[in-house]
Amino acid sequence: MTKPEREFFPITDVEWTPALGGLVPGLFERILAEQVPGVATRILRFDPGTDTSGAGVQIHDFWEEVYILEGSLHDLTLKKTFPKGTYACRPPGMSHGPWVAPEGCRTFEVRYTAFSTQELFPTRRSARQKPK
Repeated sequence: MTKPEREFFPITDVEWTPALGGLVPGLFERILAEQVPGVATRILRFDPGTDTSGAGVQIHDFWEEVYILEGSLHDLTLKKTFPKGTYACRPPGMSHGPWVAPEGCRTFEVRYTAFSTQELFPTRRSARQKPK
């Protein structure tokens, strides 16, 4: 299953919903496109003072790329603050977090599963395959 095809649209058309099922107070998301639950393109909003410690360290079975649009995140494990304009690329299995966002934060995130070329292009032969 792939993410839906969508041409430009105002992201304000998508409502904020509690992220992680509401487990972390002050953490909200706008799901812009979703492949399967959790594997999505989204805007994540940390209200001022949000602390994700209750959700613990995160580990996913998918790729995750994150760009901080506004504010900053303080990683409690790394004891380091990441400001607006910083980027992370996390492969499946990489542990990260938890975080606090003293003044709030907004991130743009793209999550995706790793596909083989054959899964993406089932009718396309690789250079190593011989014609049938």
